[in-house]
Amino acid sequence: MDKGVTDEQSQRIAKALGFSGRRINLAAQQIQKLYQIFWENDATLIEVNPFAETAEGEVICLDAKFNFDDNALFRHPELSVMRDISQEDPRDVAAYEHDLNYIGLTGNIACLVNGAGLAMATMDIIKLHGGSPANFLDVGGGASEKQVLEAFRIISNDPNVKGILVNIFGGIMRCDIIALGLVSAVKQLGLKVPVVVRLHGTNVEKAKQIIEHSGLRLIATQSLEDAAEQVVKIASIMEVAEKANLKVSFELPL
Repeated sequence: MDKGVTDEQSQRIAKALGFSGRRINLAAQQIQKLYQIFWENDATLIEVNPFAETAEGEVICLDAKFNFDDNALFRHPELSVMRDISQEDPRDVAAYEHDLNYIGLTGNIACLVNGAGLAMATMDIIKLHGGSPANFLDVGGGASEKQVLEAFRIISNDPNVKGILVNIFGGIMRCDIIALGLVSAVKQLGLKVPVVVRLHGTNVEKAKQIIEHSGLRLIATQSLEDAAEQVVKIASIMEVAEKANLKVSFELPL
C-alpha cells in the first residue's frame, strides 16, 4: 500500500472516468495526490464530488469529504484541532469521550450490547420481530461501571426510545459490571423507559443478585429470542399510548 497508485493505474482510472487528451495526465496526477493524502493522514475515506474539468482544461477537486481513523489521530494533532463538535450529534461526541462505539439510528428500541457482532445480531433479531433499532451501541469487552452509566445516559437522551434491550455475553466483559452500571443508571438518571435485560456468561449469577437486590423493576429474560420479542411488544405499547396521549406504567413483580 505504501507504494501508492502507479502512473499506469492512475491513467487507467482517468480514462475510465471519461478524461481524454492531456487531461488524462492531469486527472492521473490528482488521483495519485489523493491517494498520497489518504495514506499519509491515516484516512479511512476520501470522497471527491465533483472531480471537475474547468473551461480552461484544468482538472480539479471542487469538494471532498474526509474521514480519519480515530485510533491514529495521536499522530496528526493538526487534524484533531480542526474538529468542530458543534457540527456533530451530541450523542456521538459523548460516546467518543467515554470510549464507546455508538451510531444513532431512527428506530425506537435502544440496544446496549458488548461486541460488534453481538450488536449486529441484536439489531437483526429486533427487526425480525417487527421492531426497529434506535442505535448501535457496543460497550466493548472492558467497560467500567461508569462507561455503562454513560452508555445509558446517551441512549436515554434519545426522545424516540420507547424500550431498551441490554444484551450481554460475559466473556471478557463481566455481567456484574453491566448490572452495577444498569442499576446505577436507573437510579441516577431516573429512567422511565422499560428495560429488558438478557445476561449470559461470566459472573451472571452475581449480576442477577445485584439486579434482584436493587429493588428495581427490570424485565429479565433467559434468551435473546425472548428478550427481543418482549422489548418489541413493549415499545409498540409505548408508541401507541404516546400517540393516544396516554401514560403507561409497567408494574412487575419484585
